[in-house]
Amino acid sequence: MVYDTMLVMAIWLLTLFPMVALTNNAVVGAAVQSLLFLELAAFFVFFWYFRGQTLGMLAWHLELHSATGHALSPMQLIIRFFAAIVSFACLGLGYFWIFIDPEKRSWSDLLSQTRILHIPPS
Repeated sequence: MVYDTMLVMAIWLLTLFPMVALTNNAVVGAAVQSLLFLELAAFFVFFWYFRGQTLGMLAWHLELHSATGHALSPMQLIIRFFAAIVSFACLGLGYFWIFIDPEKRSWSDLLSQTRILHIPPS
């Protein structure tokens, strides 16, 4: 998560620097926050859909798979994204849930019917 956070922050900086330079002022408001939120969602959904993993997951040899065995659907990924936000909003409880669940699933996994698998390097 730390690796992906750094990448998202870099994307946000690439968005905000030109906006500040063009307005020569601070950029604030709902429109800017909405744009940054959409970039965050697009980052995760894009990488999960096309690679099955984000760049941070790639470094740790983790892959996202559908629990049903089918290809990941965009709806599953959107649900997973919003479930991750709820997990963080609950002080990380959704991720600590893996210590309680017998199959080591987080709230994101349970709600989106996905699984994170460790794929050993070849």
